[in-house]
Amino acid sequence: MKKAVVFGYGNVGKAVINALNDTEDLKLAGIVSRSCAGRTIDGVPVVADDKELGVYDVAILALPSREVPAKAAELLNRGIPTADSFDIHGEIPALRKSLDAAAKKGGAAAVISAGWDPGSDSVIRTMMLAMAPRGISYTNFGPGMSMGHSVAVKAIDGVKDSLSMTIPMGQGIHRRMVYVELEDGADFDAVAKAIKADAYFVHDETHVQAVPSVRALKDMGHGVHLERKGVSGTANNQYFSFDMKIDNPALTGQILVCAARAALRSQPGCYTMIEIPTVDFLEMDRDEAVKLLV
Repeated sequence: MKKAVVFGYGNVGKAVINALNDTEDLKLAGIVSRSCAGRTIDGVPVVADDKELGVYDVAILALPSREVPAKAAELLNRGIPTADSFDIHGEIPALRKSLDAAAKKGGAAAVISAGWDPGSDSVIRTMMLAMAPRGISYTNFGPGMSMGHSVAVKAIDGVKDSLSMTIPMGQGIHRRMVYVELEDGADFDAVAKAIKADAYFVHDETHVQAVPSVRALKDMGHGVHLERKGVSGTANNQYFSFDMKIDNPALTGQILVCAARAALRSQPGCYTMIEIPTVDFLEMDRDEAVKLLV
């Protein structure tokens, strides 16, 4: 059984721990969280620095996306495989390139952007493209809470708490409804301007509203509807559709555990989920998977 250390103890970190406790090939060996350091959670120590935990096999980064590049590079340079759910789509190619160099230098593998989108949805989009090489795909999120967007808003000066809801308008177009609980004395107009200028929101119609309590509004459910209409060979009007409604942190945590498993099975380098054999995400071995799933 391999030892996994979880970095972060927010919603996703807790979900990762739940998923680890429900698997047999990976074992929770410790949690890294400055705010909770000194405690024991689920029978393991919580520390401020992972070096306090001794030797372990893989790091699962349940951190805000903007903290991932530096932490992943540090761990990979030390030879520790990593899995993360970095979700800023436009920055993934550059991150993949930079972490690939660190991973090969340290002799470890990194699986990046391993959530459900980017992540498992990316794998489904890849298969849809393979099945109909010519055509148009649409990804319609929600309605539901976007964790990455909500965390990005909470990091803005003057914001005490935040909820970013993704509302699907159809054909891959989305509206962002952002609810903010402000710090005392914060300037709402300045906060709203900063939100709309952030990379998470700049490409979408975004509405910001101040509320007395974000907690009263929060529901971590989310979902997606993937569609592709295209051509297989010379046959037109091929249509594929995929739907899911999910608990956002729970699915992200489960996929991160699968990605950590895949990182341990991969050669040194940095990978997105579409580059990894799907069987490597499974707890079962390859022969068992072929017998059951093919």
